[in-house]
Amino acid sequence: MEATAKKIFRIRDLGQALESSRSAGKTIIHCHGVFDLLHIGHIKHLEAAKQLGDVLVVTTTPDRFVNKGPHRPAFPEKLRAEALASLACVDFVAINEWPTAVETIKIVRPTLYVKGVVRDEGKRDHTNAISDEEQAVLAVGGRLHLTDEETFSASTLINRFMDVFSPKTKDFLESFRAKHPPEEVIGHLQAIRKQKVLVIGETIVDEYQFCGVLGKSSKEPVLAALHNRTEQYAGGVLAIANHVSNFCDEVGLLSALGTENSREDFVRSKLNKNVRPHFLRLPDAPTIVKRRFLEEHLSAKLFEVYEMRNERLTPALEQEFLKQLEELLPHYDVVIVGDYGHGLLTERAIHLICARAKFLAVNVQVNAGNRGFNLISKYPRADFVSLGEPEVRLDARKLSEDLAAITRTAAARVGSQYFLVTRGGAGCYCCDRQQAIAEVPAFAIRVVDRVGAGDAVFAVSAPCAALGIPAETLGFIANVVGAEACMIMGHRSFIDPTSLFRHITSLMK
Repeated sequence: MEATAKKIFRIRDLGQALESSRSAGKTIIHCHGVFDLLHIGHIKHLEAAKQLGDVLVVTTTPDRFVNKGPHRPAFPEKLRAEALASLACVDFVAINEWPTAVETIKIVRPTLYVKGVVRDEGKRDHTNAISDEEQAVLAVGGRLHLTDEETFSASTLINRFMDVFSPKTKDFLESFRAKHPPEEVIGHLQAIRKQKVLVIGETIVDEYQFCGVLGKSSKEPVLAALHNRTEQYAGGVLAIANHVSNFCDEVGLLSALGTENSREDFVRSKLNKNVRPHFLRLPDAPTIVKRRFLEEHLSAKLFEVYEMRNERLTPALEQEFLKQLEELLPHYDVVIVGDYGHGLLTERAIHLICARAKFLAVNVQVNAGNRGFNLISKYPRADFVSLGEPEVRLDARKLSEDLAAITRTAAARVGSQYFLVTRGGAGCYCCDRQQAIAEVPAFAIRVVDRVGAGDAVFAVSAPCAALGIPAETLGFIANVVGAEACMIMGHRSFIDPTSLFRHITSLMK
């Protein structure tokens, strides 16, 4: 163990540690990867790399940047580093501090940067990481070398032989892999890049008050908590627009801000650069804030406080809103409506959107703020609908009847091409125009926060639905997005294409 430990360095100390070797004219070989579940393929690859030079340096991706699915890495970074250092062919090991090896290459300055060909994946590079690494190697006077050794895929081994998912989920993935290669699924997500998308609905600022619970008050039957810190996120349609804009280049946003405590500077600062906002101004009203109090250690929500005026628009404001809709709707391929039921989307606005949108995607949410008076039945048309199971059942007023039958009825009423029903841990139903239902299991293993997961699923699925892809594929994409979103606290970040592509690829190995 002592000999193994001596091989492991901090990444920022690695350059200095290599100076003696470099001064002696030795050839420095550099390999980089996750090396999760170290296996014979990795060993053969590293041994082949060592044969190319004198000193073999191996760096590994830190846990926080492993984007291979919610259950990864299977082994934490320190154990992965120790496993690598135990190999006789390896001379130096370090845990990277960045998402890619580019910065690390600048420190190591290798003669050769060696990559292996991964079985099941070949030389596909959906992230451009390899090309970026090659440029970094050339910049320090080295070159890229590809070994002939198959490194296999750790994701394949983990997916096939470790009990990450239930038997039902494993069976689904096995069947799905046989019908759809990862390039096909990722290709759909890449194809939506040029779609022009308009997002409509309420702006919501999600505020998280992180607290430590002190216990019951000594004088009243009240929970006492100590405030630790506050975080604010862009929620509501702001979140939807940000999710979409990571996949589509041109995104418009039509929403409303209050004139009292508008938070406009905050709102604009949180929008992605390719989101073009248009705001209706609501007099004598605040911008909606949903304030959640959480016990910080467990991230358990204690209670919520809403700051809003839950009223429909005045006739004058409604007319202004209708005018904005008239001007914007003809310029967009896909219209995404996030209806949180707080008064912006009036009956006249809904009918105008339904009449003019080229492809209409609708998500209608029931929440404490609208007290359940916000149902999909108020929309006469929607090409794509994404709802949670409680919303579907509430709209049908059927608590325990067959969900598939309820879904088909709801889909037929709005004439949808796809009707997606999210079911939490049970996955989702996706009903197509022919009333066929694809049942797709959930892929989430680690859940940090469910708030905003439905918005993420809706945002990424909607432009995919406009492509007319198979319902099963749409449901698969939706559930992978949901798994990614469940790992995000609030709206600290938004669905990233690179991470999503890696997650899809890992599931399909």
